[in-house]
Amino acid sequence: PGPGEVLLRVERVGYCGSDLSTYRGVNPLVTYPRVPGHEIQATVITSGSGVKPPFAAGEAVTVAPYTNCGACGGCASGRPNCCRHNQTLGVQREGALTERIVVPAEKVLRAPGLSKPALALVEPLAVGFHAVERGRVTADDTVLVFGCGMIGLGAIAGAGLDRGAAVIAVDLDDAKLGLARAAGATHVINSARQDVAHELKRLAADGVAPHGPTVCVEAVGLPQTFVACVDHVAFGGRVVYIGYAKAAVSYETKWFLLKELDVLGSRGATKADFERVVGLLETGRYPTEATVTRTVAFEDGPAAMERWSADPGSVTKIHVEL
Repeated sequence: PGPGEVLLRVERVGYCGSDLSTYRGVNPLVTYPRVPGHEIQATVITSGSGVKPPFAAGEAVTVAPYTNCGACGGCASGRPNCCRHNQTLGVQREGALTERIVVPAEKVLRAPGLSKPALALVEPLAVGFHAVERGRVTADDTVLVFGCGMIGLGAIAGAGLDRGAAVIAVDLDDAKLGLARAAGATHVINSARQDVAHELKRLAADGVAPHGPTVCVEAVGLPQTFVACVDHVAFGGRVVYIGYAKAAVSYETKWFLLKELDVLGSRGATKADFERVVGLLETGRYPTEATVTRTVAFEDGPAAMERWSADPGSVTKIHVEL
């Protein structure tokens, strides 16, 4: 490690949905070849000069995998997570699925009380937490979350377990909806067999979000769910989009005006989001073990990715142990 850097031994890496897109050849941000990996659990080997306080050898840590230039509009506005020139590990630059990495000390987070699986979940959960922060969620809100994959679970946990809001989770899969309940959802809707609008009216009749959800979070990436957020959110509500739809989205734009909506993008996560996730995981209230679908050895990493690509709905999170 050079001055201000920390040398880490990588022990566990989580596969992200962006890694699956890269594997399939449809990630527009990636050039090949590319080493994947930005959901990291590691231990410290040594610190470079100028790291204060220095990290101790053997400390368990995770890593914020983003860069920020410090000079663009995003950085100048105090939002380095949306740096115009960001390079995420495993996406625009080589990732952490390797034995050792060197990273700037300010990107390393101590979390001595967390298990290895929990440390590798901090980054994806933080992305969902950041969406909750963007939506200004409080305990007075009812939050509708489309998608109970890893990022959606982060939004559910951030809104429900961390901030005390009521959360309505929507997905096509009962198993994922069960996990959403464990992660903080107070109500669930299986959109494969239930009409979302009808179920929201039924909940409203029971006193749940009588005027509609005050915040809608999209964590699927489909044009239909992008539009559904605008359709279902309450007047005066907030809509938060994580990521982007893979096709053009057509709106009835009168709802932006009539509802006077705040429509917000959410990108990556800040250090504060990471710290809130660590704080939640330390309480033991988040279902860490249930979230990790399978853990595989390094040599089985390619086969695990192939199986995930063939049946994406069966996986919430795959961890690779080095």
